[in-house]
Amino acid sequence: MVVRYSREIMAKKWDVKAKYDAWLKVELAAVKAWNKLGLINDIDCEKILKNAKFDIDRIDEIEKTTKHDVIAFLTSVSESLGEESRFVHYAMTSSDCIDTAVALQIKESLELILEDISLLLEAIKKRAIEHKNTLMVGRSHGIHGEPITFGLVMAIWYDEILHAKDLITHAKEVISYGKISGAMGNFAHAPLEFEEEVCKNLDLKPAPVSNQVIQRDRYAQVISAIAILASSCEQIAVAIRHFQRTEVYEAEEFFSAGQKGSSAMPHKRNPVLSENITGLCRVLRSFVTPALENVALWHERDISHSSVERFILPDAFITADFMLTRLTNLIENLLIYPENMMKNLNLTGGLVFSQRVLLELPFKGISREEAYKIVQRNAMKVWSDLQNGKEVINEKNESLFLIALLNDEDLRKSLSEEDIRKCFDYSYYTKNVDAIFARTFK
Repeated sequence: MVVRYSREIMAKKWDVKAKYDAWLKVELAAVKAWNKLGLINDIDCEKILKNAKFDIDRIDEIEKTTKHDVIAFLTSVSESLGEESRFVHYAMTSSDCIDTAVALQIKESLELILEDISLLLEAIKKRAIEHKNTLMVGRSHGIHGEPITFGLVMAIWYDEILHAKDLITHAKEVISYGKISGAMGNFAHAPLEFEEEVCKNLDLKPAPVSNQVIQRDRYAQVISAIAILASSCEQIAVAIRHFQRTEVYEAEEFFSAGQKGSSAMPHKRNPVLSENITGLCRVLRSFVTPALENVALWHERDISHSSVERFILPDAFITADFMLTRLTNLIENLLIYPENMMKNLNLTGGLVFSQRVLLELPFKGISREEAYKIVQRNAMKVWSDLQNGKEVINEKNESLFLIALLNDEDLRKSLSEEDIRKCFDYSYYTKNVDAIFARTFK
């Protein structure tokens, strides 16, 4: 964990105390289950539930000798009890405790991630509605295409994050399983009812079948869902970085009073938040490969997964929580420049209306091939004019492309001046925005 990229609320869910708290919760749930099944009497059960505790320093001291963290933990717990300690961890193996406890930690962490996503969705929706009709140019291959609105751009962000939220919700269901099936998963030393009762006490479901561990495909699904979420968040961050480029300058990260962009160039206002988000998302995706490789364990289990998970589980959740919070704040405070969007929309002298003209010609009996030739011929002329420094709009507020089309004798045989001018109407491209929003923001 890098403290710089963590929030206390999530970091505390994965610190040493949280780990042992979860282990103790599982052990106490097992004691309650044995009590219900008649193995532990009420007096001993009450003593354990009331008095059982651990000491982190003492665990560390014991582990120096045992070289086994669960045994060190159980020894510390037993030191807080009397003879009744003999029933703690009864008929259980280490992974019964650890895997069930980790399921609790992941489940709780995913709940916080889902809260983070909900806040991000709320922020995107608010800004999308605000800029539902803010015209801008749509781009493919980085090249100007046709008019869209910034609200539509953000509606796509919203829908993609919503997909990720569904994946995270499903991952939470997938991971919410415990296992108390014993050393080989055969329930030789405890009945199935014991596992069912422990899991019920912890608000988990019992794994239908397990060996010595919970199968790691569940963990892989969780990490993969987080990675997909990260990729969608990075898509937003990369878009904002592009919008903030000096040549584009359609949107910009908020730049606070006293903030500095460069140690050498005092004028700099850099997209540092979205660049940081991009980097954090790369890190989150990097956890997918080890999570997938953890699925293939030897026979009933080995511990090749253990060291990996000590890294990737805390870091995945802590980093994702921080990244989501940063992205939400970025969206909420994003500076948006509609005037620059309109300026950029006009940069190509009306070429963004080319398809609109193209689609009119078939109604006049012109083949698509011939129509394409006519429109492209005029478009290429405009590109040449732009390269030669011609003004994109003349004193009559007519664009280069409109002028070219009006002067094309072949085109004028099929389209009147009025027909051509009607093709240069921005409202044509925004007429379905309300319907799209109604379908997106249900």
